Amino acid sequence: MKITLIGCGAIGKLWLAALTQKGHEAQGWLRVAQSDVFVDVNKPDGSVFRELLPCNNMSHLNQSEFIIVCLKAWQVSGGLLPLLHHIPETSPILLLHNGMGTLDELGTLRHPFLFGVTTHGAWQNNNQVFHVANGITHIGAANLLAEPYYPIADILHEALPDVAWHNQILATCWRKLAVNCVINPLTAVYDCKNGKLTDYPEQIQLLIDEICQVMAMEGLHTDKALLVSYIYDIIQSTADNYSSMLQDIRKKRRTEIDYITGYLIKQARSYGLNTPENDRLYHLIKQQEEQNDGFSADMHHQW
Repeated sequence: MKITLIGCGAIGKLWLAALTQKGHEAQGWLRVAQSDVFVDVNKPDGSVFRELLPCNNMSHLNQSEFIIVCLKAWQVSGGLLPLLHHIPETSPILLLHNGMGTLDELGTLRHPFLFGVTTHGAWQNNNQVFHVANGITHIGAANLLAEPYYPIADILHEALPDVAWHNQILATCWRKLAVNCVINPLTAVYDCKNGKLTDYPEQIQLLIDEICQVMAMEGLHTDKALLVSYIYDIIQSTADNYSSMLQDIRKKRRTEIDYITGYLIKQARSYGLNTPENDRLYHLIKQQEEQNDGFSADMHHQW
């Protein structure tokens, strides 16, 4: 299968390596035009994938049967919009990022779009990717055009298991959003590992109360106790991790707060709901971004 992967961060390179090993014709796509990208992935079982793979080939993009977008949420519209008219309209496009709201920025959708969330753990240092934990990638149709494309889950599962298709992917996206609304801003504000958040149960409860109100208005009637339990399970299982938002703050980069807490707040306002605790965290993160001058720093951050 001819595949283009837009964005070559840790998760992007993970997929590039996995799809190439399964015999797919996969290329990367970077903002800075170059003809190849070095992919060096250290896997959980100790094996290593180390190859120079093609990159930014327009002819390959024109013929791609599947597109995976592994950009930060705030990079998606800027990275994808200029390329859409080069992508065959029958080729599904999978958006794999934290947060929600990117689809609204793409205008009228002529392509089949899929949403995806993943629990694979990977980080990149000096162009080396360390795949530290296997996980599950959940995907599903983001628009009606994408509904017939469920077999894509099997193709992805063969390359990098586990992959599950969901007929109601929005419920999965909202559950991930709830986790992100708690873990990301709190760790960024307190400058701590995920595990330290067990010190702030009152704040976590306030955040979840507000999130559940919005989810209910979205037609997603969540069991609050189960959601609390799920979020604490993730805090415990990722106790030694630094959240992506804290890493962005430390590296003086723009965060995904507008697509995480910002998206929650926007949806809440549309239903006339107040979210004071989420509002407070949102403004604290935006202040840190401004202090870091993240909006100018991220201009030099290559994806």
